[in-house]
Amino acid sequence: TSPPTMASPTLSPDSSSQEALSAPTCSPTSDSENLSPDELELLAKLEEQNRLLEADSKSMRSMNGSRRNSGSSLVSSSSASSNLSHLEEDTWILWGRIANEWEEWRRRKEKLLKELIRKGIPHHFRAIVWQLLCSATDMPVKNQYSELLKMSSPCEKLIRRDIARTYPEHEFFKGQDSLGQEVLFNVMKAYSLVDREVGYCQGSAFIVGLLLMQMPEEEAFCVFVRLMQEYRLRELFKPSMAELGLCIYQFEYMLQEQLPDLNTHFRSQSFHTSMYASSWFLTLFLTTFPLPVATRVFDIFMYEGLEIVFRVGLALLQVNQAELMQLDMEGMSQYFQRVIPHQFDSCPDKLVLKAYQVKYNPKKMKRLEKEYAAMKSKEMEEQIEIKRLRTENRLLKQRIETLEKENPRLTEDFVSHLETELEQSRLRETETLGALREMQDKVLDMEKRNSSLPDENNVAQLQEELKALKVREGQAVASTRELKLQLQELSDTWQAHLARGGRWKESPRKLVVGELQDELMSVRLREAQALAEGRELRQRVVELETQDHIHRNLLNRVEAERAALQEKLQYLAAQNKGLQTQLSESRRKQAEAECKSKEEVMAVRLREADSMAAVAEMRQRIAELEIQREEGRIQGQLNHSDSSQYIRELKDQIEELKAEVRLLKGPPPFEDPLAFDGLSLARHLDEDSLPSSDEELLGVGVGAALQDALYPLSPRDARFFRRLDRPAKDSEGSSDSDADELAAPYSQGLDN
Repeated sequence: TSPPTMASPTLSPDSSSQEALSAPTCSPTSDSENLSPDELELLAKLEEQNRLLEADSKSMRSMNGSRRNSGSSLVSSSSASSNLSHLEEDTWILWGRIANEWEEWRRRKEKLLKELIRKGIPHHFRAIVWQLLCSATDMPVKNQYSELLKMSSPCEKLIRRDIARTYPEHEFFKGQDSLGQEVLFNVMKAYSLVDREVGYCQGSAFIVGLLLMQMPEEEAFCVFVRLMQEYRLRELFKPSMAELGLCIYQFEYMLQEQLPDLNTHFRSQSFHTSMYASSWFLTLFLTTFPLPVATRVFDIFMYEGLEIVFRVGLALLQVNQAELMQLDMEGMSQYFQRVIPHQFDSCPDKLVLKAYQVKYNPKKMKRLEKEYAAMKSKEMEEQIEIKRLRTENRLLKQRIETLEKENPRLTEDFVSHLETELEQSRLRETETLGALREMQDKVLDMEKRNSSLPDENNVAQLQEELKALKVREGQAVASTRELKLQLQELSDTWQAHLARGGRWKESPRKLVVGELQDELMSVRLREAQALAEGRELRQRVVELETQDHIHRNLLNRVEAERAALQEKLQYLAAQNKGLQTQLSESRRKQAEAECKSKEEVMAVRLREADSMAAVAEMRQRIAELEIQREEGRIQGQLNHSDSSQYIRELKDQIEELKAEVRLLKGPPPFEDPLAFDGLSLARHLDEDSLPSSDEELLGVGVGAALQDALYPLSPRDARFFRRLDRPAKDSEGSSDSDADELAAPYSQGLDN
């Protein structure tokens, strides 16, 4: 199929996304070293355009506009480009050529395309470029979209609940029945019907919302389906969220490897990675950064996948490591929410540059994925075994209960039988656990042996040494064979010479020739012997050289092991130092907690004392109110009685009271117990007023009860005793008439 023709670029409803139109001023990668001169010239023009746009922000106002509906979201490129400068026209021409010649750029100019995407896709071209990047231009599911909207989804309530919380400050999504909320609901509902296993997950609405800012809802639906299928997002949004756990596991490994001090600080503060990184993976930084910065990250994600999330996340931690090391858990949470999101608002290119300075090893990530899968598989097996045992236990309990109801007589036998089976099963379980421990010990032993074996490089060196030894051994064997052959020839010649020796005696000349031949043979024998000794010495030298080479290799391996042990020792020392720091920190926190608990205890005690004082004040107030009530009653009685007769009675009682007072003030002992008890009680009330504590109040109550039991009085006499405290306080400054009025009831009671 031919590449799709370039559609007219769409207008984003987000006015803040204007910065993404041009290329950044800093290059995030070094791929430009392998580019052609024409491509480098294009990059230079883009950088110049970015510099001019930053100097004159007014030139970007023509890029803003309101979003149209799905049928009118495209505008004419000629009318929009008429307001652009020459450099902006170059950008339009470049990206228009990329969109029209997409397949050729993907095959032949992949490095330049990657460089341009990292520099930022102009927001007018994001709609078509994003569709081309994820191959979502011609998808069959697009024809099903209108039919899906007519169906009902079980996730509609959840989607409606979260719609208002998606980009709440953005103009396109403001308002309960706004166009943005309606199309966002349509796309999320349609996908929940297409993929019923995933349905709807919080966080996915932010991705769909960003797509709707760039393209109509049908195209946004197709792009979202492709992202879920091909970009690992579907595994992230599944109910189990297993892929999110894997991403957190891989990110923790990178953090521990590249920022060990910060990782230790996070662990000491119980600041887990999922507390700040989960939203990074689920929303691709759309809820972290402002839209212009988040859209730049999303551009790269569309081309390179989740790798950019790992890079940007670790780059943020590297930039803020010094500040985070000084904060506690709450401070770090506030820092992640308020400071980090706005650090790169002015220049997102710095964030991209920092991200591509982070070390990222795809092979290690694959290995970590296998480790995580094995770990989860083991956990699943353990959970299955626990579930099986619980099911068996529940079935056994049900069986026991059933048998107890059916036949109580057989219960004891059956229980004993079950106990026997239980003991046997426990024995088998113990044997199985013992065998499992033995196997684990064997596995550990084999791992230790495996770790003690040389690595691949040392094995290759040993193989080369073995080959060299075999070659030298072959040469030595060949030399030995040659010497043996020479010795055999000489021996045969000597035997033949000895066999011919008897005939030479007949001629003196032959005897001389024989002697010469004997000497020649002796010389040859000595020569052969010398050659053999020389070869033996050479062989010995070769053996010594081989042993020396082996010893040198052994020394090198020992030195390497010593260096490894030294590094391990340093690591353990650093770990011990960190543990000591954690221990001192925990002790300090414990001391602070103890001080705080003591302060709280003291505060509780102070509050208790305040409460007791308040109770005493309330009781005093109650006593005062009772006295006022009794005064009112007496005043009412005085108003309704015969005034003259009552006054005379009061005067008589006053005279009697004065006499009793004189008796009480004198040295003789008290004679009248009634007067003594009553006056002593009244003086107690006069001197100390109301009780200041619970004990004093209790004492007053007991004294009053005892007096009522020993000396029963009329109600009016009792009221009089309760009123004695007020005239006693003012006894020195009061007139005789007041005393007469107050003493009248008591005097009348005595007369009666």
